[in-house]
Amino acid sequence: MTLSAGDAAAQAIPATIAGRPTTILLVDDEPLNLDLLAQELDAFDLRIETAANGQEALDRVRQSPPDMVFLDLMMPVMDGFAVLDQLRSNPDWRSIPVVIISASDDLPNVVRGIEMGADDFLPKPFEPTILRARLLAGLEKRRLAALEHLYLKSLERELEIGREIQAGFLPQRLPQPDGWGIRAHFQAAREVAGDFYDVFDLGPDKLAFMLGDVTDKGVGSALFMALYRSLLRSSLIAERLMGEPLEGVSEAPEACLKRTIELVNRYVCQTHGSAMLATVFVGIVDVESGQLWYTSAGHDPPLLVGQTGIQRQLQPTGPVLGVIEAAEYQIEFVSLSEGEGLVLYSDGVPDARNGAGEMFGTERFRAVLEGAGSAAASFDTVLAALADHIGGSDPYDDVTLLVLHREF
Repeated sequence: MTLSAGDAAAQAIPATIAGRPTTILLVDDEPLNLDLLAQELDAFDLRIETAANGQEALDRVRQSPPDMVFLDLMMPVMDGFAVLDQLRSNPDWRSIPVVIISASDDLPNVVRGIEMGADDFLPKPFEPTILRARLLAGLEKRRLAALEHLYLKSLERELEIGREIQAGFLPQRLPQPDGWGIRAHFQAAREVAGDFYDVFDLGPDKLAFMLGDVTDKGVGSALFMALYRSLLRSSLIAERLMGEPLEGVSEAPEACLKRTIELVNRYVCQTHGSAMLATVFVGIVDVESGQLWYTSAGHDPPLLVGQTGIQRQLQPTGPVLGVIEAAEYQIEFVSLSEGEGLVLYSDGVPDARNGAGEMFGTERFRAVLEGAGSAAASFDTVLAALADHIGGSDPYDDVTLLVLHREF
């Protein structure tokens, strides 16, 4: 059996798009034109809706968006240009193909409609072959847009699953030993992030804590964030993972930190090369004495804050992780007195930007800490200043803030 050109075109036109009947909206104030268009489309398995003016057309679109619109330009109540403007300005309707129907000699208005976002032009009087061609092209575009939408939704769901998994790598609750206040804030710039932090018990009177930032943003940095955080934590508690000693970590904090940071750096260099670098600050604090041992792999210097403001910065003690396999990391020591605290942060804090692109900046950050009045107040003060600066702007980078302060 040989198919006619019309039969072949009919077979190529989808009867459903995204699981529902393919719907065509015909918009024209001339009933004869509507009848002619509807008759030509009767050969196809389509759902046909009509509107006599632009306002009626938009009402139908709001009720149930069609898969394609054939739109007259010159109509009462609301013309086709106003309809086009609303269709193209609404994100939910933007992908609906629109074909202008107008007289062949009305070229200026057709050009204006195309410039406003119409997809094509169907001249009056209607030529069936041209109508079928416009219909087929428009519905194919709509079908592809629907597939793209489904694909993007699936990607969004995958990223949401990734975000939920990543959230499981961050502590759900922070230890709160007597005489100490520990608070953390984390905000990803995208669905997943490269920042990480952790605080956990190491044994009697000892807490380990860390804050890190993997280079770049997105899925790649999120995967390496999980790697770095897991390696650091598992190395710090290696003795406990082996089952002894049950009372905690036996080795001195200095030895534990040095072994941990150098082991992680060597592993990443040997196994992953320089795929993703990370800055990280890792510390161990004795909550009874306030003694604190730390190492910093190229991380932004945490700030020691007291009643009189910033007292000192804790500078890096070695290079970023994942660059130099044989790198050595020094272990430094500081003591926190009552009323003093340590403010750790990722570079997303000073790099935070407002709508005008202005950075929060290191100087402003330091000024906010100086004016906080106490280490205990620094956490809320910094977050309030950041929120005021950023306003409603989208996050520029991951933002992480961790504050440990010793109470009076």
